[in-house]
Amino acid sequence: MHEPEGTGSTRALARARAELRLQRFRLTVVAGPERGRSVEVGADEITIGTAPGNDLVLEDHAVSRHHVTITSTPRGALVRDLGSTNGTKVNGVPVERAYLLPGATISLGHSELRVEPAGETHEALSAEDRYGRALGTCPAMRRIFALLPRLAAADATILLEGETGTGKSLLAEAIHEASPRASGPYVVVDCGAIPPTLIESELFGHEKGAFTGAATTRIGAFESARGGTLFLDEIGELPIEMQPKLLRALEERVVKRVGGNESIRLDLRLIAATNRELREEVNRGRFRSDLFYRLATMRLRIPPLRERRDDIPLLTSHFYAQYAPGSEPPAELIARLVREDWPGNVRELRSAVERAVLLDDPEVWNDIAGSRDAAPSPAAAALVDGLSFRAAKERAVAEWERAYVRALVERHGNNLSRAARAVRMDRNHLRELLRRHGVAVGDDGGA
Repeated sequence: MHEPEGTGSTRALARARAELRLQRFRLTVVAGPERGRSVEVGADEITIGTAPGNDLVLEDHAVSRHHVTITSTPRGALVRDLGSTNGTKVNGVPVERAYLLPGATISLGHSELRVEPAGETHEALSAEDRYGRALGTCPAMRRIFALLPRLAAADATILLEGETGTGKSLLAEAIHEASPRASGPYVVVDCGAIPPTLIESELFGHEKGAFTGAATTRIGAFESARGGTLFLDEIGELPIEMQPKLLRALEERVVKRVGGNESIRLDLRLIAATNRELREEVNRGRFRSDLFYRLATMRLRIPPLRERRDDIPLLTSHFYAQYAPGSEPPAELIARLVREDWPGNVRELRSAVERAVLLDDPEVWNDIAGSRDAAPSPAAAALVDGLSFRAAKERAVAEWERAYVRALVERHGNNLSRAARAVRMDRNHLRELLRRHGVAVGDDGGA
């Protein structure tokens, strides 16, 4: 996904609306307290656990609140453990994620489920390769594009899930622009970039004198978004003590400014996004389950770029045209980029294409994505250099540390505070590591 500014009209993939065929599966509890119960898995993801909001609720004390998700994919039913306390087994083998064959047995706590085929389901795919400024030709993206017009027309709360750099903010903006609220304000709040002591004021506003430094009355994001859309980015970073207040605002559609008594009625549409698995956060006690269910009225998972490699040529061509107008990317560059996993997703791909345009040298394109395929291992390099064991170890640790902190701040949008919180590191210590390794850090917390 990316920002096709200045591109031509939308290209149709096909005149006829395409469909994605998926195998349906039936899960039947064959052992445990809920023996005999069953649920079908189709195009929509289902969850299994003890919490009431799951698609299959198990009364098994050894099963976590949100234990596993199961989704039908073109490769078959995919089971994914949600950081459960006692783990998940498929045919007796512990797994974090696995594709299920018909007849497979899933073990959760003291319960067992059997997987059986249950026919096919058809999912509509958009005939277009874009929605707003978001692009994609793969079935997963075209399925999302097919859903978005209906979601945009409604006023339901939407939760966008996906790794950093997949384009969640781009989709949120596209939903707003296609909605009946498009003429209203579009307000963005990054929950991970605001100090915990200021998040309540940022969301709800404050009255003059409400706290030290509150020299004037301030209107919060909820008020500012009246008549339009409020986008809460990185909602998983919201402090646990703020979550009940957010839930109350969403339920009652009323807020009060900090230090104020007046109830302010809300008229807005809420879209939230997260790069965390919120159900895992619920299991760990870091996110309220009632807030999760309130936010997840409609959930959309945005796939990482490694799951949509067919989109890389289209994305590369678009970015290349941005940085070298009128030019097409060389075939050997596209072939090189398609082979990468892109942990930073589309945002990382865009940076790689920009470097390729600037370097304009096929001899260095193998290094565009930071590939280490041909590089010797640190241990081998140390032996060649004749270093002592201690010196070699110190060099290896320093190199790992440098790569780690650089990747950490990039993964969190170059926001120092958010990066430090994500790995439970003191912010000043992270700043010192970045300084030590030559990664510039701004006074605003960016790097």
